[in-house]
Amino acid sequence: MTKTSGEYQPPKPISKAEREARKAFREVDAVKAMFEHALAEKAFAQNRERLKAERLAREAAAGPAPKKQSKAKSK
Repeated sequence: MTKTSGEYQPPKPISKAEREARKAFREVDAVKAMFEHALAEKAFAQNRERLKAERLAREAAAGPAPKKQSKAKSK
């Protein structure tokens, strides 16, 4: 017997042990994902601070920026 398109097939029931196992694996995966996210956030913040320090050092070494002169309108 083959399934025709649009035919409904109810999901197979799962046991209590399988549900608990899936729940445990989801919790472990969630903790792992949160840990990886925290590491990425920390690395991003450190890199941003390093780049900011480099930019400020370059700007201090270059001295004050020259002021731009506004163009006068000609009629």
